[in-house]
Amino acid sequence: MGDDYPLNISSLLRHAALNFPHTEIVHRRIDGSWGRTDYAGLMQRVNRLAYALDSLEIGAGTMVGVLDWNQLRHLELYNAVPGVGATMLQLNLRLAPADLMYVVEHSNAEWVFVDESLLPVAEGLADKVDVKGWIVMTDKPSSEISTTLPNVHFYEDLLTDQPEHPEEYNWQFIDEDTACYAGYTTGTTGRPKGVLYSHRSMYLHTLGLISALKIDYLDCVMPVTPMFHAVSWGFPQAAVGAGTKIVLPGRFTADNIGFVAEAMVDEGVTVANGAPSLFAPILESIRKMPEAPDLSSTRLVSGSTEPPLSLMKGFAELTGANVIHGYGASETSPLVTYNWRLKPELADLPVEDKWDLKRYQGVPILGTEVRIVDPEGNEMPRDGKSMGEVVIRGPWIATSYHKLDDSAERFIEGWWRSGDVGVITPEGYLKLTDRLKDVIKSGGEWISSIDMENAIMDHPKVLEAAVIGVPDEKYQERPVAYVVGRDGAEVSKDEVYEVLTGRFAKWQLPDDVVVTDQLPRTSVGKLDKKLLRSQWSEA
Repeated sequence: MGDDYPLNISSLLRHAALNFPHTEIVHRRIDGSWGRTDYAGLMQRVNRLAYALDSLEIGAGTMVGVLDWNQLRHLELYNAVPGVGATMLQLNLRLAPADLMYVVEHSNAEWVFVDESLLPVAEGLADKVDVKGWIVMTDKPSSEISTTLPNVHFYEDLLTDQPEHPEEYNWQFIDEDTACYAGYTTGTTGRPKGVLYSHRSMYLHTLGLISALKIDYLDCVMPVTPMFHAVSWGFPQAAVGAGTKIVLPGRFTADNIGFVAEAMVDEGVTVANGAPSLFAPILESIRKMPEAPDLSSTRLVSGSTEPPLSLMKGFAELTGANVIHGYGASETSPLVTYNWRLKPELADLPVEDKWDLKRYQGVPILGTEVRIVDPEGNEMPRDGKSMGEVVIRGPWIATSYHKLDDSAERFIEGWWRSGDVGVITPEGYLKLTDRLKDVIKSGGEWISSIDMENAIMDHPKVLEAAVIGVPDEKYQERPVAYVVGRDGAEVSKDEVYEVLTGRFAKWQLPDDVVVTDQLPRTSVGKLDKKLLRSQWSEA
């Protein structure tokens, strides 16, 4: 057997270009217009890009930063940079400037590719970091771009300036342990932590993702999750590996996402990823369409936080789309568990119980191992009741952080400590009950903020909810609920109590309900409960 045949992430595109050359890649430009190419066209540009990287002496051992949206050039860099033996550094443009500067410096990035629209971000970094040069990506002639960046080059000029070469770049096998991508966590405490993804780990993750979601060349994949964070959950690699049609939505925000919903319908998207904070406005955009589209073949993989029942039911009832909860983190490449189809032994569950089960994080993807452990590291029973910290290991799970010697407490004998609290049911379904830092400890008992948030969002007037634990002299902590009303609706404390009654004991009900216009979020869309707790303390 070819056990010495390296698993290279760059071989995925060559496979797609050879076997699916005419499969479309649809991409949205920064000016809002849409373009179309195919795998053959993508391969030609990636070949020229590889030669351009050679001309800049970017190769083995080079860290290459990228500041870009979900655009075509970003996809080209995803393939070309690892293909020449370098490492592509994802620069999360939602990080605070100080953290972004830290990531560039800590990773030893030598070159940074930046989209024209993000030049102010790059120019704010330029005099604070030590990089060799900057490459600007734009559809405009370089003569029309004004920038203060030092040693600046232009992406399209680099591709055009390459002398005539054979159509195929002389791709070399890369040691599969080489880091193809680098990313940094976006935690709310401490500096971002670096995670290096090897060719081997990403290749295996790609196979696992394709297998779990049954992705093949008849599918159409739209990476909605930012390509600058957690490798967009491996969806660009899975799409290329399976030879699917790809739709790249470019730049968007949760407040300006209507065109993403339209493209999802018009282009026949069957697989997309995102968070509830993005899928909720997409659903609202679809509700406003003259006629509800048929998305019965569409799998919407929802991560970041547990999707509310109202979101899952809304998509299913309006379009037939299946919202699949997935679980993972930057440290896990990231897919660990997924919750798509019910196991046969659960087929006779009542309908509402089946819906409730869909909120669970699901079963482990082939290749990962998941356990629940107590504070001493002992494995807890899989009885659906015994809570403990979720620990994970596998071929695409981190075993250390990049250049961080004091991170040993997050890794135990090859297992990554997630910091999540959960249970595993006898049928093997993982259910998170909270984060260790967010679980509410009231009178010696635990209250799950996640379960309470999702119960509150079942109220038709509620759009979003966050539950935090606040200090209490008698009980140590008590829950407080923050609520955002749908379309500005006022939600009373009694209405929240009404939807929680019967699902939570009386002592578990929140002491207060705060109605607000919006909830604070981290750079990747997660609820920023640390900020909420701080705001509560200040108030």
